[in-house]
Amino acid sequence: MTNERNERLTTRLAETAGEIQAAQRLRYRVFADEMGARLESACEALDRDEFDSYCKHLILCDGPDGPIVGTYRILTAEGARAIGRFYSASEFEIEPLLALPHLVEIGRSCIDPAYRSGAALAALLGGLARHLRTSGYEHVIGCASIPTSFGLEPVRTLCAQLVREHAGPPELRCAPRHPLPLAASSERLTPASVPPLIRGYLRMGAFICGPPALDAEFGTVDLLMLLPMARLDRRYAHRLLRAA
Repeated sequence: MTNERNERLTTRLAETAGEIQAAQRLRYRVFADEMGARLESACEALDRDEFDSYCKHLILCDGPDGPIVGTYRILTAEGARAIGRFYSASEFEIEPLLALPHLVEIGRSCIDPAYRSGAALAALLGGLARHLRTSGYEHVIGCASIPTSFGLEPVRTLCAQLVREHAGPPELRCAPRHPLPLAASSERLTPASVPPLIRGYLRMGAFICGPPALDAEFGTVDLLMLLPMARLDRRYAHRLLRAA
């Protein structure tokens, strides 16, 4: 990506049904075409489900009126009450988190491959951080995915390392509904690389709420992550906000 293109990237909430559909189309290209996810909405070439109409959709655009090249889905506690649950509850037993004040869930994050770079990720995360701060959210949860395309064993090893080094307090641990057994500490396997998005969450101050879950639909292993906004790393957040 050129510096000129980097400077054109902007984030905002989707305002029209057409913009939301464009975000869903981008999600389909990334999750289904690129990653091989099996989606019920495949006949429409869109990634959409029953949660979308209850969510806000953050979009990353190439210029104020340019194409949508990145997106996040944001589900507030009010939206979760309206639909009956958070999306994370389909993969984890999240009851320990539900009493946290000003809770919000993020997910379905992706960036167009043609724009995928550290600068684009920083712009998208920066836009998300700005929205979370200005909206007054205090606790942010979400499932962070690790592709299994290179095999489960490197992913098991990576997850064991991440849970060991970045686990949250015991009272906020959440059991996976479809657990992936972690690699034993005695296993000398090379771990998979930490995905940039998970690395970004950890640098922001997030921690991991327990063992990972297998997501058969998306072909990923998911970690439930929690970011208390009081833990948000100010220096890193400032860098993200400058990029947004």
